[in-house]
Amino acid sequence: MAKQPKVLLIYTGGTIGMVADAKTGQLKPFNFNNLLDEVPELHKIPATIDTHSFGKPIDSSNMEPKIWLELAALIGKQYNKYDGFVILHGSDTMAFTASALSFLLENLNKPVILTGSQLPIGTIRTDGKENLITAVEIAAADGKKYPIVTEVCVYFEYRLYRGNRTNKFNAEHFRAFQSPNYPLLAEAGIHINFNKEAIRKKSKGALKVYQKLDSSVAILKLFPGITPAVVSAVLNSGCKAIVLETFGSGNATTANWFIDALKNAIKRGVIILNITQCAQGTVEQGRYETSSAFNKIGVIGGADLTTEAAVAKLMFLMGNVPAGKIKKQLTQDLRGEQTN
Repeated sequence: MAKQPKVLLIYTGGTIGMVADAKTGQLKPFNFNNLLDEVPELHKIPATIDTHSFGKPIDSSNMEPKIWLELAALIGKQYNKYDGFVILHGSDTMAFTASALSFLLENLNKPVILTGSQLPIGTIRTDGKENLITAVEIAAADGKKYPIVTEVCVYFEYRLYRGNRTNKFNAEHFRAFQSPNYPLLAEAGIHINFNKEAIRKKSKGALKVYQKLDSSVAILKLFPGITPAVVSAVLNSGCKAIVLETFGSGNATTANWFIDALKNAIKRGVIILNITQCAQGTVEQGRYETSSAFNKIGVIGGADLTTEAAVAKLMFLMGNVPAGKIKKQLTQDLRGEQTN
């Protein structure tokens, strides 16, 4: 890295990029060309910071796979020019975007840090300034031979997480994210303490940016009393893949109608990926009788994938891998997204 690292700050939208209108008091997106005026503390970071703003700010509830592809393409285009990237993003779907980018950016050897806030950057008690400042510091952090962080991450409330291991679990507190099945990559206090053992090791190959995703995915969350009609509606929705959210370590009802419905869908070529509804833990198909049938009919165990990572991984594989290889790659750890 250069003595004066260069960071590209990308604004997609979200709460963080809001300020109060001087006349009306209403919150509105501010001009990111004036970012350093809004957050003068960024001047103190020994890095060159350039900005790129999407033409129209996107609320994270409106985030779509096509935007993930645009972000990946932008990073690929600017990859050799910058030492790190910070993406300002709405928190509600941030974990989905982080997961998708982790798959789209193969052999990533630079930090891509997603951050945002629970309160707009223009409010007095905002968490946005600290999140932004520290995210930029992490993106500019030099490990001498190469950047300290070499993967897609989420930074929120003093903590750096692996992006495809996170989920948003709190809509009220500043600590909005968690990573129950993987340790923190860094924690910011007086110093930024990096957990270098947890950070992905530098890749040997050149960056490869993928530009295809197949969003023909549905989520089927089980609950006591779920009816055959509900299950049938999802399995016969025309989607190519289903994320099946089961109980505990991958368990489900053993009712014949349910097992038969899954079996018939798999015979039609539908991929069914089994993940747990629990925030922490992993799927162990066959550990209990209530999941033993899954192995027999071809349901794929999703280990400790988050829902966000499961959806993104399916979209990525279906868009870029031959159909005959998808099931095998679903069981493999591609970007640090699951524990095998």
